[in-house]
Amino acid sequence: MEDITVAELKYKMDKGDNFVFIDVREPYEFEQFNLGARLIPLGELEATLPELKDYKDTEVIVHCKSGVRSGFAKQIMLAAGFSRVRNLLGGVMEWQRVY
Repeated sequence: MEDITVAELKYKMDKGDNFVFIDVREPYEFEQFNLGARLIPLGELEATLPELKDYKDTEVIVHCKSGVRSGFAKQIMLAAGFSRVRNLLGGVMEWQRVY
């Protein structure tokens, strides 16, 4: 799937769309500012994938500070068989810049 912009994400959130939302930053970053996603630091993602197996065909949106770590997370999830993973372009920095 194509990655997602902050405007598209905000629209989906405002509409109440159903998707899995994962923040792959570190806990200290999450505590400073978060978008309401489930925190799964990138270093713990692979070990957590079995818990997420029911969502392999559900839209999953991953984000981090700038989009780099979540880009890696997207690749990890795609390789594990998740079919609808999207990376938030620009991450939290872009969200804060726009909103």
